[in-house]
Amino acid sequence: MSSTNPTRWPLLCTNCRHPYPDKELPYRCPDCGGIYDFAEPLQVDPAAFTIHPVVGIGRFRASFPTTDHGAWITLGEGSTPLVGMEYEGRQVHFKYEGCNPTGSFKDRGSAVLISALAEAGIDQVIEDSSGNAGSSLAAYAARAGIKARIFIPEYASGPKRAQIEAYGAELVPVPGTRADVAEAARAAAEGGQFYASHAYLPHGLAGMATVAYEIYEQLNSAPEAVVVPVGQGTLLLGLWRGFNALQSAGLIEVLPRLVGVQARACAPVWAVFAAGAAGLGWVSEGETQAEGIRILHPMRGDAVLAAVAGSNGWMEAVDEDAIRASRDALGGAGLYVEPTSAVVWAARESVLEKTGGEVVMVLTGNGLKSP
Repeated sequence: MSSTNPTRWPLLCTNCRHPYPDKELPYRCPDCGGIYDFAEPLQVDPAAFTIHPVVGIGRFRASFPTTDHGAWITLGEGSTPLVGMEYEGRQVHFKYEGCNPTGSFKDRGSAVLISALAEAGIDQVIEDSSGNAGSSLAAYAARAGIKARIFIPEYASGPKRAQIEAYGAELVPVPGTRADVAEAARAAAEGGQFYASHAYLPHGLAGMATVAYEIYEQLNSAPEAVVVPVGQGTLLLGLWRGFNALQSAGLIEVLPRLVGVQARACAPVWAVFAAGAAGLGWVSEGETQAEGIRILHPMRGDAVLAAVAGSNGWMEAVDEDAIRASRDALGGAGLYVEPTSAVVWAARESVLEKTGGEVVMVLTGNGLKSP
């Protein structure tokens, strides 16, 4: 395994502000245990929007933490459709991320992260996931010739488990909660393999920002609000940084309001938004069909809340019956999604009541990912 820092951008610990070391590859700060983030905001080149035909996220490569001459590991991710639908006199748009190569939005982040790791010479990685991040990382690792070991909950859906194994990754089911899975992966990382965590490492956020770039491109403007499921919150953070990059480039004037949605059975970010730190006292990792956002301790929870507040957005929590009904309703409209994606439609009444302009809802995963 190489000892080269797998990014061309400076990283700083979000806690103690110490820079990422040059000679080691920690997934968290060795000084204080904090997590790393980019030292500077994302930037996007307006020229990237003039490339035709428009295919994939590679045209935004100048905004990624990889060098221009390094290997770009791609499976054709991005350029997903924006599907319009009229609902009670309002036009709602769905960004259908289920059309990505492995069936979820995670491919955008995996392409950037694995490209950076391949450039650094890393040949083995481990990751923990509820399923989508694991299957995505396994696919891109296979593409790059990197050996992957993926830790998942025993309750993870069968299709996601089969997908991970199909890519040749080693599957490690872990009994217990999603938090137990993360702990098992961290313990394994102490053995020397690189922990390619989509939660700890910031690289994937640059990939998630491309959702914002494509929404802007497809609407030729910024919508009033963008609604997304929130687990670790990487998609919401990527959107926040992407829209800020668009604003800094002079392409949009007003930032969209970001609305995060969680399953009420496990809604720590919503609880803090609604009741402050005291809200965590009544949050647990309850069972939910929205397994992709069953995260009790999101690593970047404070940053997610700051992005929601900075965009004049808010958090929602929805019940299991509403999630199930919303999944079925979306299917009836021709949009086959996994339950995690359906949480955004379950929050539609509140979202439409609080907005008057264009609304985009991000459907994060294909329905084929679920039993």
